[in-house]
Formats: sequence, structure tokens, C-alpha cells
Amino acid sequence: MPEFLTLLPPDEARALLLSHLSAPKADSELISTDLSLGRVTAEDILAPHPLPEFPRSTVDGYAVRARDTFGASDSLPAYLNLIGEVPMGDAPAFQIQQSQCALIHTGGMLPDGADAVVMLEQTQIARSNEIEIMRAIAEGENVIRVGEDVVAGTVILPRGRKMRPAEIGGLMALGITSVRVVTKIRVGLISSGDEIVNPSQRPRRGQVRDVNAYTLASLVTKSGGEAVMYGIVPDEKSALKETAARALRECDVAVITAGSSASTRDMTAEVIGSLGKPGVLVHGINTRPGKPTILGACDGKAVIGLPGNPVSALVNGYLFVAPVIEKLLGLPLDKPRPSVLARLTVNVSSQAGREDWIPVKLVNRKSEIGNWDAEPIFGKSNLIFTLAAADGLLRIAPDATGVSAGERVEVFLI
Repeated sequence: MPEFLTLLPPDEARALLLSHLSAPKADSELISTDLSLGRVTAEDILAPHPLPEFPRSTVDGYAVRARDTFGASDSLPAYLNLIGEVPMGDAPAFQIQQSQCALIHTGGMLPDGADAVVMLEQTQIARSNEIEIMRAIAEGENVIRVGEDVVAGTVILPRGRKMRPAEIGGLMALGITSVRVVTKIRVGLISSGDEIVNPSQRPRRGQVRDVNAYTLASLVTKSGGEAVMYGIVPDEKSALKETAARALRECDVAVITAGSSASTRDMTAEVIGSLGKPGVLVHGINTRPGKPTILGACDGKAVIGLPGNPVSALVNGYLFVAPVIEKLLGLPLDKPRPSVLARLTVNVSSQAGREDWIPVKLVNRKSEIGNWDAEPIFGKSNLIFTLAAADGLLRIAPDATGVSAGERVEVFLI
């Protein structure tokens, strides 16, 4: 029976694949800022004006000259003349002179002459036009100065930044209602197997519905790509090669999911090797699940062969497909992944020299080591609901023979 070639650790295999890919995608499109969540900026974005454009109060209180409050205390308050109230949404029509103050609300524009705001609870009304100040404050206290958030002309978002709610809000605050983003990475998804049928069909005995195309399509979308479905291809080399070649022409990445048998692995590897240079880079990953994974690069484009078992395909999609999309989008690959620390509830064994990824469920038990317990979900690699029930994946390093119950572990959220 044909054997795997030299098995590589996942990190080494991923680095090898990424090193053979073309530079990040240069194509871009202009879209509405409010629709840009999850997209990646294609150019540096500069601030058209400072933010804020005028000095603003951060509290409800009285706009004052800070020096008029020096020495003020509960036992010896400073007395200031109240000359008016700052209108919200408009510039005040008066200035603050010596020993004067004005009522101001959070977000209100500081009047000329004022350089600080005394919080309302640190004052009291002495007479109708006189306020007692019971605490000395410093210049700039409780005030946001012009340009304190953003200075005009500075880069507020660099190229290669993934748009999140905060970035969208920041652009809207500056009146930037459209943004140029990298066009989505197109990932062609091919399902291979005589036993695979469309999910809308009723399978005959011996047939199964296609799971991988849809789990991987969702992962592609989540990672910032656009999934392109190429349907189900029978276990025929010519048919697989024709479909894979078309996917590679029309997309930036091609992903083939096939059976785990040696024959289907070999056929997938042969097809990848025929699509361009250098062809197959990795034939087998030193991990569980997903050992029969094939990584290839064909003329600068990634072609990934994933096992047919749903858990194996999806776990290795996280390990290899998502990073390829991120690189092509121009995103940094060294950013931390969302994870939590948890206490493992049971012993988990592992084979030395192999990296294991175990689905776990997080339970809020308020244990003595953090607030989360990690309960492993044991199941075979063709049982998709082991992942559907999981909150994350526990990585067991290849130099370990397992993890003991009670140990603190890092769980990567999925």
C-alpha cells in the first residue's frame, strides 16, 4: 500500500506553503464604510481633519479657567460668577473671563477662555448667579483637546487592517463614508467522491451528504474570502483534474476534499502535481485529525487537498485554508488568535511526536484556576457534531504524551 511521504509538523508545513504563494492581492474595490465589517483596507487612510475639531467636555459640570480654582477645597471654596449655559450642538456665544464659569454638558464645546471643566458633583449653587467650586482642578482636566484623538493628516488606518466595529465608527466620526478594500479572496471548493451527494438529496444506502463544501465555505467567509462551489466530482482523475484546473484559473485558491483512502490521496496528489510548479509541497501532516492532508503550490496559487472526514477537513481548514486567505489579503500572520485559559477536566493522552487537536466544550464552573473548565469531546473524525458541540480546540504539542486533568490549558476558540 502506498505510504505517506515525510510527515511535517503543521507549523512547518504551513510556513512552507505560504512561502510559495504570490504576494498579497493588489485588486481593490471602493465600498460603503458601513458595509466594510471584516474587509481589509487596501491603502493607508488619512485623517481629513482633527478629531475632535473643537475642545469638548467629558463630564457634566462648569467650564472654568483652571487657575481660578487653585486652592479651592470643601472648607475654602472658590466662588465663580455663572454667566450662562453652553448650548448642545452649537458654539457658545460668550467667553469665560476671570472668575467666571458656564454650565456645560458632556460633549459640549468649551467656550473661549475656558481650559478645564469642574464636575457637577464638586460644586454647589451659592446664589442664582454664583457657583461654589470645592476642588482645585488642573488645566485640561475633564476636557478633550482638539486633535487629541486624531491629528489631521495622520494615518488612522494603515493598509492591511481588518475592519472591526471600532474602525467603522472611527471612519464615520471623520465623515469617511466609503473605504477602499482588498477584493475578497476567491476560494474554489471541490468535493470528490462517488459516495457524496448534494445535501438536498436523499442518500441511498452507502451514500452520504456533502458536508465539507459547506463547512469550508463558512470558514472561507469567516476568514474574509469568497467561496466558489464547483460541486461534486466523481473519483475519476480526468474529471478531478479538469474541475481543479478550472477552479485554479477562476480563483485565487483551490481546495479539494476527497476520501481518506490511499488511492484517493494519490489521485489528488497527482492532480495537484499536474496543475503547475512546484506542485505538491507536503504529502501528509504530523497531526490528528487530518494526517492525510496535501499542500501544494501551482504557479503561485495554493492548492490544498483535505481529507473527506468532516472533522479532519474543518480542523485542517483552520490550520491551512484560513492562513492562506489571510496572507493573500495582506493581514499579519503573527497576530494572536482568540483563546481562553481553562482547567482540563479529564486526562487526555497523545502520541509523542504527533500534534493533536481535541474539540472541547467550555463550562463556566468558576474553578480555582480561572473561570472555565475544558471538557474534551471525544469522537471520530467523521462525526461533525463533535465540532458542532465544541467551543474550541485544545492543542497538544508533539513533544507531549498527553495532558493531565487539572492542568491549565489554552483553548483556541472556533
